[in-house]
Amino acid sequence: MMLMLQAYKNTRKDYMKLFLLKDVPNVGMAHEMVNVSDGFARNFLLPQHVALEVTPHNEASLRGRMRVVEKRKEVIVSKTSMLAEKIKSLKLTLKAKVHDGDKLYGAVAASDIVDLLSDAGVRVAKNQIIFDKAIKTKGNHTVIVKLSNTLQPSFSLKVVAE
Repeated sequence: MMLMLQAYKNTRKDYMKLFLLKDVPNVGMAHEMVNVSDGFARNFLLPQHVALEVTPHNEASLRGRMRVVEKRKEVIVSKTSMLAEKIKSLKLTLKAKVHDGDKLYGAVAASDIVDLLSDAGVRVAKNQIIFDKAIKTKGNHTVIVKLSNTLQPSFSLKVVAE
């Protein structure tokens, strides 16, 4: 009986090979082939349309898709690094209304930074602008632009009285 149980364990399929369509935290990035537990694949990844099951029939086409995506990623990474260099070299000035010497009437908003960057030839979204703390005084401040998880250039922002 014990020998049959061990033979069953060895032939049982405990994992499934999947092609990820989207990034899944702690599993893998989009357009990557991963091995995950059978239950996780069937109960979460496949019903959520986050992954496709890799079969011998579709494996060749999925590998071709991976190569195309890798080439695109290389182009995007090079363009993003060029954009990061451009952002690092920026020194922008923002005019704002001031009271009591050097305090602003309101904090500098991400949309204000986006407008300044677009005037300088850099297009980013509001959610890519990161402040260490709210900018509520005039003077020099550092603003971070999140281009990717690994690439976060910063630039100098000078806030002056209007």
